[in-house]
Amino acid sequence: MTGFEKEALIDKGATRRQAMRHVGHLTFGLMATTVLAGCALKLPGSGDPARIYVLTPKSTFNDDLPEVSWQLLVEAPQAAAGISSARIALRRSPIEIEYFARAAWTDSAPKMIQTLLIESYENSGKIISVGRQAIGLRSDFILKTDLREFQAEYVDEHGVPLPEGTPPNIRIRMNAKLVKMPKRVIAGSKTFEYVVPAPGSSMVEIVRGFDEVLGKILKRMVVWSLEEGQRLYEKGDMAS
Repeated sequence: MTGFEKEALIDKGATRRQAMRHVGHLTFGLMATTVLAGCALKLPGSGDPARIYVLTPKSTFNDDLPEVSWQLLVEAPQAAAGISSARIALRRSPIEIEYFARAAWTDSAPKMIQTLLIESYENSGKIISVGRQAIGLRSDFILKTDLREFQAEYVDEHGVPLPEGTPPNIRIRMNAKLVKMPKRVIAGSKTFEYVVPAPGSSMVEIVRGFDEVLGKILKRMVVWSLEEGQRLYEKGDMAS
């Protein structure tokens, strides 16, 4: 074998090793890109990551709200499949539900509202023992709720589409039942509903509208349940 042939073989071997290193670097880069892309939440049917939005609990209550010593468990609201989701619902007609593209709540709407309800009770400073319903926990009352409306609406109360560019109305409707334990007797039931125009048409402004409307419902639900529960408690209607 001549010196030229040896040099050629060496050059080919070096080229092959460089190529393998390049392929290895490329493969690692693709794997890293895949892992990083997997960290971003993607909505079904969307190639772009969703922006995640959070709502806030109620934190302001009147001082004359009764301070109670009984215990309360809060169930996650029941909801139809269309709004029992992390996707943010909208309506352009009375008979169809759609969703905002690339936008989502931090959790499914029922679980998010359950957390916000519990935090609102805690923020009231009027009840010490409040938490999620779980097997083995004892309570004097259980709060059961139904989430019946939770969407932005681009139609008016008659189902007529709003003028183009008009911010949507935010509609939230919830029914609450205060259940006495241990007999599981419904002690009271009340429906809370608000429809308020969003402050603007951008996604951030629409979410602010949701926050305002839900805040109204959270506050009134906390006040109603504490007053109603305390009324029954003081009457001695808590006997098993």
